Amino acid sequence: MELLKFVSLYDFYSPMLSERQRDVLDLYYNDDLSLSEISSELGITRQGVRDAIKTGESKLNEFEEKLHAVAIINDLKKRISDANDA
Repeated sequence: MELLKFVSLYDFYSPMLSERQRDVLDLYYNDDLSLSEISSELGITRQGVRDAIKTGESKLNEFEEKLHAVAIINDLKKRISDANDA
């Protein structure tokens, strides 16, 4: 569930992240690369990758806590689906 949450948040809020955070999170969540693989790909340390992931996740959570955009969209999708099923 946590993975799906961050993928959804990333898809919506990625333009609000730094380029480095976008690159790291894209490789981590969308390409399913390990910290070592991302480290080699981007030429940064594993610790740098881990820090970028944690900072990026924190920012994604912060954006959603303030804006609730993903929750609103998910609610609308559910309502539309429910209406179509009725």
